Amino acid sequence: MTTVALDTGVGPLLRSWRERSRISQLELALRADSSARHISFIETGRARPSEEMVLRLAEHLGVPVRERNALLVVAGYAPRYTETALDDPAMGALREGMDRLLQGYDPYPALVVDGMYNVVAANQGIARMTAGVAEHLLAPPLNAMRLTLHPEGLAPRIRNLREWRADLLAQMERQIALVRSAELRALYEEVAGYPVEPGPGGREWDEPSSSVPFALPLVIEQDGRLLSFVASIATFNTPMDVTVAELAIETFLPADPGTAAYLRSLVS
Repeated sequence: MTTVALDTGVGPLLRSWRERSRISQLELALRADSSARHISFIETGRARPSEEMVLRLAEHLGVPVRERNALLVVAGYAPRYTETALDDPAMGALREGMDRLLQGYDPYPALVVDGMYNVVAANQGIARMTAGVAEHLLAPPLNAMRLTLHPEGLAPRIRNLREWRADLLAQMERQIALVRSAELRALYEEVAGYPVEPGPGGREWDEPSSSVPFALPLVIEQDGRLLSFVASIATFNTPMDVTVAELAIETFLPADPGTAAYLRSLVS
């Protein structure tokens, strides 16, 4: 996944990240144990930041790991963070841990996606949920956003599609604002352009979600039943590899006793 550079020079890039975070030069200086004057000199190109200063500022600005590498390169330093393929032997323990987590969560649906929302691992709960969708949407690389919002995917079965679609698109917009990825922007434009079609029999979905007051649920038909889930997303703490930094584990927790009982009955 590539990023789009808006400016040249590490100073303007750091200024862009600071302004996006809506913090002043003084506040950033206090966080990074520096001075507002030095931050100003870095941003205007009058001072060249050290490698450690670039990393310190990036950390306090919440810059993603991939973009931290880009800042280092622009500043004249070597990238600090590796990008290891998930199928690399060095990732064996991580893959095993994720698989154990996903299988332990079954029969509830759970999956792992990368920074482009491509599914890198999933459990049987996801397989059951996606049964019957168009084959081309299940071909590698399986993309969670396409699978969910495509008219031949899960979309026709989602009873609160407009609500759920709006939430997913807002999630993608926040991610695009953070990483400025051309590929992610293209994916967003693709899935945002999918038509919102009626459900089976021409029924117009958009049932209210007031039955789950604590979170927006995914309300979906499966096997002739109406199931309700709330989604949770987890990422890895303090990642030192770009691949790991961009992984997200998404789990779907039953939002009502009926959904939980039905899913448990599938494996009893």
